Amino acid sequence: MYDTWGLLSSGFNDAAVNMAMDEALLNWHSEGKIPPILRFYGWSKPTLSVGHFQRIERTIDLDGVKRNGCEFVRRQTGGSAVLHDDELTYSVVVSEKKDYIPPSIREAYYELSKGIMAGFNNLGINAEYSIPKERFRDRTAVCFERPSDYEMLVNGKKISGHAQTRKKGVLLQHGSIPFTMNKQLLFDLFQFPDEDTRSAKREAFSTKAITIHEASGKSITYEEAQEAFRKGFEEKLGLTLVPFELTDEQWEEVRELADAKYRSDDWNLHFRKKVLASGKK
Repeated sequence: MYDTWGLLSSGFNDAAVNMAMDEALLNWHSEGKIPPILRFYGWSKPTLSVGHFQRIERTIDLDGVKRNGCEFVRRQTGGSAVLHDDELTYSVVVSEKKDYIPPSIREAYYELSKGIMAGFNNLGINAEYSIPKERFRDRTAVCFERPSDYEMLVNGKKISGHAQTRKKGVLLQHGSIPFTMNKQLLFDLFQFPDEDTRSAKREAFSTKAITIHEASGKSITYEEAQEAFRKGFEEKLGLTLVPFELTDEQWEEVRELADAKYRSDDWNLHFRKKVLASGKK
């Protein structure tokens, strides 16, 4: 692969700023203003993010989101809902014109996941790829209930999730790598036909998902994990990562986008309905 990317460690921010920053990075890269970026970040409050076109009316309990003091945001990327809480999150922004970025989303997942796999190995975690042989008929609104192509598994349990989009000639991929997972909170954020079903789903979840702390058998800090995955991307993708920081003007642009879009019900709650009504995809 062999290329030079920027490395952005943006710390812990709220949901709107986190999503606005990734969109701004995509825009700036498409305009040639910044290099490809690998970004690591966290969340200042527990947040439920939903996929770009995910239906929320019959699956997400918005009252439960408010009751539990969580934030709610719609991503640019696809996939199912993710509870971001005690985790390391990464994003990648890179031009599709790069010869090492395959045209296939599935193949691109594989190429980028090499850095994630190496990161887990650096933490002493023996992960393996999820390669589903068939598509599941029964969909789930909860991301970590089922692995997608080239997500990571430990002992058959999902330990990381990712989602991707391509816009303006740029690939944007998000990834969630939890240290711990609050299953009580997670299943309070979704709608179920009755409490027995909710309890059964919550109990079964432990057989489907695992966290960094569980897989490693020890407590790993945010900083340790970030360093492990930084090295993983450099080692396996052949990258030179150069520290990158936003200017004051770029931060202002991110905050304006966060306020105008990612804090709005128009985007978070009503976007999918408007797209369907317009007939656009």
